[in-house]
Amino acid sequence: MATLGKCESTDCTNNAKLQCPTCIKLGIQGSFFCSQECFKNNWKTHKIIHSLAKGESIDGKKESSYNPWPHYNFTGKLRPFPQSEKRTVPRGIARPDYADHPQGFSLSEQAVKGSGLIKVLDDEEIEGVKLACKLGREVLDEAARVCDIGVTTDEIDRVVHEACIERDCYPSPLNYYQFPASCCTSVNEVICHGIPDTRPLKDGDLCNVDITVYHRGFHGDLNETFFVGNVSEKHKNLVKVTHECLSKAIEIVKPGEKYREIGNVIQKHAQAHGYSVVRSYCGHGIHRLFHTTPNVPHYAKNRAIGVMKPGHCFTIEPMISEGTWRDEMWPDKWTAVTADGQWSAQFEQTLLVNETGCEILTRRREKNGQPHFMDKL
Repeated sequence: MATLGKCESTDCTNNAKLQCPTCIKLGIQGSFFCSQECFKNNWKTHKIIHSLAKGESIDGKKESSYNPWPHYNFTGKLRPFPQSEKRTVPRGIARPDYADHPQGFSLSEQAVKGSGLIKVLDDEEIEGVKLACKLGREVLDEAARVCDIGVTTDEIDRVVHEACIERDCYPSPLNYYQFPASCCTSVNEVICHGIPDTRPLKDGDLCNVDITVYHRGFHGDLNETFFVGNVSEKHKNLVKVTHECLSKAIEIVKPGEKYREIGNVIQKHAQAHGYSVVRSYCGHGIHRLFHTTPNVPHYAKNRAIGVMKPGHCFTIEPMISEGTWRDEMWPDKWTAVTADGQWSAQFEQTLLVNETGCEILTRRREKNGQPHFMDKL
């Protein structure tokens, strides 16, 4: 019998050989189990996916009325859905210092907080980051395969989690300051840091999947915004311009360039198309630390400190919105949404400054067979 991946049961490491028949009937991808016993043990939580897909009630409440924060005024149409339990990582995989901290604190990051020093990576560190970024790209490509109508973002998170483990990687977001999942999935008006849940993706949605992996002491970070089914032309254009903002910013990365110039390039292009640039979140240095210097704002006339040098490693990850640049946060203390409920898009790459320009460490590999938004424009 063919193997379908890993069993979905919490803490079960067996290969899956069965798929939920109701999920097959409803067109829900995934839902794999190793045995009837595991399937039955998970039935109580698993059947929620069926109810959501059919628009039925959950615990006596209609899908549209499910709301863990009854006094919160949502800015847009997206609503939170139930989440699965936090996934676990085998002990044999190297873990960042925050992985087992009760509050998810990174003591190594806090030790250098406030320092303006931008680390210049040596040859060994460069090779470590390059490998982590290569593996991160592979994991994002696995997420791209399943990002489709009817698939839940929780299912995407499961695929990402298993892809990390298969590559001997720890999913960097997991327990980082208590983030409860292995990747971020940001849908429609969610700007960033969306928590995967059991909401099935709908025809016309935008879904950003943000991946960071930790491999042998180094992090690699990237994200892309995917089209779900038939996306409107106005939202296709938002994604296209967001990707162009990133590309134009990468073009100026070279030794001697000021980090603050990145925001000038991005905002000029976004505003020319009638869009705004989110200011609350920025690119960042990355290597042995998940987030560190330099800070890389994406808006114009910022006060970013530092000049690029060979050996600097950092991300650029512009968040571009249809309406206002202002954001607010859901009561889960992670999900950042546009203040006016209009949609937002994002792309991210990890870059290494070299002698003549930069290398895109998380670039898409040629002919990898994975869907890309450019193929649908």
